[in-house]
Amino acid sequence: MIASPLASLILGIIGMFLILLGFVLDEFVSSWRQNTFRYNLINLFGSSLLIIYAFSIKGIPFIILNSVWFVGALIKIFALCSKKKKRTTPKRKLKK
Repeated sequence: MIASPLASLILGIIGMFLILLGFVLDEFVSSWRQNTFRYNLINLFGSSLLIIYAFSIKGIPFIILNSVWFVGALIKIFALCSKKKKRTTPKRKLKK
């Protein structure tokens, strides 16, 4: 998948950093919550990089774990986007 083991390792480290950054910010910064778009976007990117790394080391448990993490973040992003879309859609007046 990736030609260089070093490149794979770097992607894994960046993915790990993103996941941990989201966690630390959620714990210690009041504006970062689990139900925000940016929190879930960081988890989405971090888990995708960790999936690539897990494939390169053939780590099946890590592939499964990060795939579930990825899907969870993706579902949450879609839910947040649809909720935002509902709030911004103007209500139509019914004609009598």
